[in-house]
Amino acid sequence: MAELEGKTAVITGGASGIGEATARLFAAEGARVVIADMQRERGEALAEELGGAALFAPCEVREEAEVKAAVDLALDRWGRLDCMFNNAGFGGALGPLEAIPAEEFDLSFDVLVRGVFLGMKHAIPAMKAQRSGSIVNTGSIAGITAGRGPQVYSAAKAAVVHLSKVSAMELGEHSIRVNCVCPGYIATPLSANTVGKPDSLIEERLDDYALQQPIPRVGRPRDIAETVLFLASDRSSFVTGQAITVDGGAATGVLWRDQKPFYRQYRPIRVYHPDRR
Repeated sequence: MAELEGKTAVITGGASGIGEATARLFAAEGARVVIADMQRERGEALAEELGGAALFAPCEVREEAEVKAAVDLALDRWGRLDCMFNNAGFGGALGPLEAIPAEEFDLSFDVLVRGVFLGMKHAIPAMKAQRSGSIVNTGSIAGITAGRGPQVYSAAKAAVVHLSKVSAMELGEHSIRVNCVCPGYIATPLSANTVGKPDSLIEERLDDYALQQPIPRVGRPRDIAETVLFLASDRSSFVTGQAITVDGGAATGVLWRDQKPFYRQYRPIRVYHPDRR
């Protein structure tokens, strides 16, 4: 039997990258999916390709009415909501903190944090009514360790991680689970700066990325989608309040061999032992 047979999901940012990979995987595993995204042409094409398993909802996650409409579409068509994947995002404000306009800071938090909050807000009543549900929020390794992303983006993703944890504490009694998936570098239009351009450009830019992680390959959207599938499925029925890192080991630490100035100077240290003079 398919992992998500009979389940319904809403995926924000579902038209490309991680969201698209997740929509495809969910549909293949038996789920009905609402693809909520600002990219109308791409989202409608994906929904058409997936057939009766998918619907497209135009959605700017800063706009509460549009987030609510995406959730309502799932409920009106299929009568339930089993997974809310709050995945939409962007890179946020860039530059030194002292040079960032306040409005760009606000926009970053509106998309990256408010968007997650709104998705949760409108998913929770339906999940409470059916006494079940899984909410998955997209965080980042930038939200759990410093130096992995722009300052404002990192702070916003840290907020998403903690919002997921405190919400899990509140919603557990209603049999609603809340978890956060924290990707490392994943080859998506966002990370490759190719949003709105052909996906083939992503592959052309992969060689420019220097891997600083134990697993020597670039992450793919499918890597994250597989983790979201687990969190949406009944296999994770006892998992909540977690920030699950999917990054090839990047956030675990820095490889010793990559510390080249120190590595070249390293010499074994002889440890004193009383039996060895």
